[in-house]
Amino acid sequence: MTQSIVVQVGQCGNQVGCRFWDLALREHAHVNQMGIYDEALSSFFRNLYLCACLQAVLVDMEEGVLGEILQGPLRSLFSSTQLISDVSGSGNNWAVGHHTYGLAYREQIVDQVRKAAEHCDCLQCFFLIHSMGGGTGSGLGTFVLKLLEDEFPEVYRIVTSVYPTAEDDVITSPYNSVLAMKELTEHADCVLPVDNQSLVDIVGKIQHMSNTGKPGCTIKKDCTIISGQGGVVKVEKPFDAMNNIVANLLLNITSEVNSIDYIVTVAPLKVWDMLDSK
Repeated sequence: MTQSIVVQVGQCGNQVGCRFWDLALREHAHVNQMGIYDEALSSFFRNLYLCACLQAVLVDMEEGVLGEILQGPLRSLFSSTQLISDVSGSGNNWAVGHHTYGLAYREQIVDQVRKAAEHCDCLQCFFLIHSMGGGTGSGLGTFVLKLLEDEFPEVYRIVTSVYPTAEDDVITSPYNSVLAMKELTEHADCVLPVDNQSLVDIVGKIQHMSNTGKPGCTIKKDCTIISGQGGVVKVEKPFDAMNNIVANLLLNITSEVNSIDYIVTVAPLKVWDMLDSK
């Protein structure tokens, strides 16, 4: 029996992570309709006082998204100690997230990760979810990645990184991405790069398919691929559909048929070859 711990950093990382947990619970409920705490559920959840608790650490230097999670439909799955936040944010500055907040919250982050690891019988990997353009996601996210390598050098580190579009309204996002990229090449076992513009294009095509009403079209408006229902808040937001694409990606690679050993040995070669070709 192996377990994984999800570490969500920054606004984007926590929003994608929340969609992942929602979809994982729905998938498990569909397969295990008796509601039994089984081996599949134990991969990401621990049985705590007859209530499932996520094996996750949520970090953001703003309170907005974490506050929404605590008020949302998944609030009962989180312990307040799993959430680490500040109030001022990183100001879209990689250095502030990496050096200022990294040093300030280092011990607290390590403590929570260790507590999550103590509940695992056989910790297989960490899943780090973050963005490359924001200050917290890129700066603090890569700082946390280095912490995971230092504290758990034998545990795989699989990173899902959301890259900004060329028309990103954050002027510092290209610099943040470049600085974060260096850290990823040094400390990650596997990087799953996600292009924001590609997400926009995919969502647009799916919505077009769902609205055409052509015979044989299998995409429904309320499908888990694009629906934001059951996520952070009750009101669906424009980026919920994009987050769902990434959440489905993570859900597919963590399924039983996919080997983590394969992901961290073969997948990185394909990812870096793809990046080099561009």
